[in-house]
Amino acid sequence: MTVESKKEIELQLIGMSCVNCASRIEKTLNDLEGVEASVNFATSKALVKVGSPLWSTDILVKKIQDLGYQAFEVNDDFHDASKNDLVAKERLHEWRLFLISLILTIPFIVEMVLMMIAGDHREFMPRWLQLILATPVQFWVGWRFYRGAFYALRARSANMDVLIALGTTMAYVLSALVTLLNWHHQHVYFEASTAVITLILAGKVLESRAKSKTSQALEGLVRLQPKTALVEKNGVTTEIEIGHVTVDDIVVVKNAEAIPVDGVVISGSSTVDESMLTGESIPVEKKSGDRVFAATLNHNGSLRVKATSVGSRTQLAQIIKIVSMAQGSKAPIQKLADRISAIFVPTVVGISLLTFIGTWFFTGSLSAAFVAAVSVLVIACPCALGLATPTAVVVGVGKAASAGILFRDAKALEVAEKINVLVLDKTGTITEGKPAVSEIRVTGSSSLLESLQVAVNLESGSSHPLAEAVVDEGKRRNISASPIEDFVSFVGQGVQGQMNGKKYLLGRPTWISERQLVNHDIVTDLESRGQSVIVLASEKEVMAYIAIADKVRESSKEAVRQMIAKGLSVIMLTGDNEGTAKAIAEEVGIKEYKFGVKPADKANFIVALKRKNLTVAMVGDGINDAPALAMADVSFSMSSGTDVAIETADVTLMKNDLLSVSAAITLSRMTLRKIRQNLFFAFFYNILGIPLAALGMLNPVIAGGAMALSSVSVVTNSLLLKREKT
Repeated sequence: MTVESKKEIELQLIGMSCVNCASRIEKTLNDLEGVEASVNFATSKALVKVGSPLWSTDILVKKIQDLGYQAFEVNDDFHDASKNDLVAKERLHEWRLFLISLILTIPFIVEMVLMMIAGDHREFMPRWLQLILATPVQFWVGWRFYRGAFYALRARSANMDVLIALGTTMAYVLSALVTLLNWHHQHVYFEASTAVITLILAGKVLESRAKSKTSQALEGLVRLQPKTALVEKNGVTTEIEIGHVTVDDIVVVKNAEAIPVDGVVISGSSTVDESMLTGESIPVEKKSGDRVFAATLNHNGSLRVKATSVGSRTQLAQIIKIVSMAQGSKAPIQKLADRISAIFVPTVVGISLLTFIGTWFFTGSLSAAFVAAVSVLVIACPCALGLATPTAVVVGVGKAASAGILFRDAKALEVAEKINVLVLDKTGTITEGKPAVSEIRVTGSSSLLESLQVAVNLESGSSHPLAEAVVDEGKRRNISASPIEDFVSFVGQGVQGQMNGKKYLLGRPTWISERQLVNHDIVTDLESRGQSVIVLASEKEVMAYIAIADKVRESSKEAVRQMIAKGLSVIMLTGDNEGTAKAIAEEVGIKEYKFGVKPADKANFIVALKRKNLTVAMVGDGINDAPALAMADVSFSMSSGTDVAIETADVTLMKNDLLSVSAAITLSRMTLRKIRQNLFFAFFYNILGIPLAALGMLNPVIAGGAMALSSVSVVTNSLLLKREKT
C-alpha cells in the first residue's frame, strides 16, 4: 500500500486525563510500521493513516485499550445513538463521581472554615470520622488517578494522574498513619487529599463541558442533516429514512423543509437558503436544471429533486469530514508545547522531591516540607499547556466553517497568519469566471453568422472558459456545432481544424499574427476596454475578431482594499493580454500584475517569490492554477472551481469571492493570537505557581483549585474567539 493510498481512520478516545495521555497514545500508534497518527487532546480524537494491511481498526483500538483508554471508530455512523451514549455516559459518570466526592468533602470544607474563624488549627471533627470520609474519596472516587498512573508508569511514561495520585496518596497515608497510630502531636491532611481530588474533578467536569462547546459549529452542521426524505416512486410519495435513499431517486421537498440530498431540480421553483454551506444569508433562486445541496432549506414552493449524491457523498458530509479532520490536526506551533509536556511530569516530581528535602533541611519541619512537596505535585499540571493550541484551533476552524471557509488542516490556519504576498488568478477569482461574447467584428469575406459557425465548430470540444463563451453565443443565435477534421489544440495559444476541405485557426492575436496579418488597432481597441480577444482566421485571411468579457465580481474591489490594508502585497497573474489585465487590475485597485502568463510560469512565479523568504498565498479556481496552488505556502480555491484546484488547495471558499480570503486571513490572525495568549497563560501559571508552592506559600487545597481553574481558563479564552468579528 503506497503513501498515496493510505487509509484514513478517525478514532474517538475516552479516558484521557491530560496531554501526556494523548502523547502516549500517539507514540504507541506511530511506533507501528506504516502508521501515522495525530492525537488531539482537545477533541479527544485520533487521526490515523494506515499504510499497511497488518493494522486493522480493531487492532488499533486494542492497542489503545492496552494503554488504559477506550476508543471507537468515527465513521458515517458516528452520530448514532450507541456511540453518542458512550460519550454521554462517560460525562455522566464524571459528574456523579464529582457529586459524591463533593458530599464527602463538604465536612472538611466546613472544618477549614471553622478553623479560619477560630484562628487556630483545632480539629472540630474526630480523626476517625475524617478517615472514614476520606477513604472512599481517595480510593473509590480517586481510583481513576491510580488507574491512569498505573498504565502510564507501565508504559514508562508519566502524566497528570501520576502527580495527583502521588500527591494525594502522600497526604492520605501520612494522615492515616497519624490517626491509626494516635500521633496527637502531628497534624492530619485529610482535607488536602479530599479537597484536591474534588477540585480536580470539578475542573474536569467544567473542562469537559467547555471543550464540548468548542465543537458546536461542527455539531451544528451535523444536526442540519435531515433524518428522513419523501421519495417518489411510480407516482406514490413515501417517507423513508435518509439512509435508504439512493442515487437517482426522486425526492420531493416541500415548503420550509430541509433538502435531504445533493441533486438536480427536475421540476418546481423556489428560493433556497444555502447559508449553512456558504455563509451567505441571501436565499438563492432554484428552478429546473439547478443544483441543490443536502441540509439547505427550501423557503417557498415545492421542488422535485433527482438525487445525485447521498449520505457520506453529499457536499455537507464532505464539509463535516474536512472540518473534523482540520479540528483534529496539529498546528506547527503546538510542537513546543508537546516537547515541554513530554518532560514536564518527571521534572515536577524531581522539583517536589527537592522541595521536600530543602524545606525539611532549612526549616526542620517535616510537616512543612510535606505540605510544600504535595503542593508542588498538585499545582503542576500539563493540561493547560496541552489545551492551549488545539482548543483555539477547534474554535477557529469551526468559526471559519460557519462562514463558508474550509481549512484543510491546522497548518493552513497557522500559515495564513504569516502571508506577505497574495497572488490572484484573474478568471473565476477576481472575475466571475463566466465570460460571454461581448462583440464580434467581422473583417473577412464571410458574414457574422458564417464566422460564428466556424468558431463554434472549433470550440465545441474545448472546456476553456473562452471556448464555452463562444459556444454559448452560438446557442443564443441557434447555431449548433458541426463535425470538424484534423483538430489540433495548441495549449495556451489556440486551436485549428478543417471543415469542407478548408483549414481554420482560432486563438490569441499573437499566435494568429504568425500566420496572418492581424489588425492590432482593432485588438488594442477591444482590449483597452477590459475584453479578451480571440481571432478567427482561414488560410487566406482574418475572418473576425471576437471580444469576450468576464464581469468583475462585485466583492473583488473591496476585498483587494481590505487585503492591502492588512499589509499584504497583492499581485494578479493572468494568461490574458496586457490591455485586459491592465483594465481589470485598475478596476479592482491592484498595482502589480503579470499578463500572458502560462500555467507553468504561474508556479515558477510563486517559487521565485518564496526564494525571497516571503510567505506566499495563491488564490485560483482552474486546472491551470493547480501547479501554482501546490507551490504556494497556503492556497485558496473557490468552491465553484475544478476538482483538481479544490483538491490541491489548503482552503476552500464556499462563497466564491475574495472577501472570504480576507476573512480567512483575519480569522487566522485572531486564532493565532488566542493560541499565544493561551500559551502565555499556561507557561506563566506554571512558572509562577510551582515556585510559590515550593516556597510553602500555597497549601495543597489552593494549589488544587488553581490547577483545575488553569485548564478551564484556557478553554474559556479559546471560546471567546467565537464572539470576535472577522
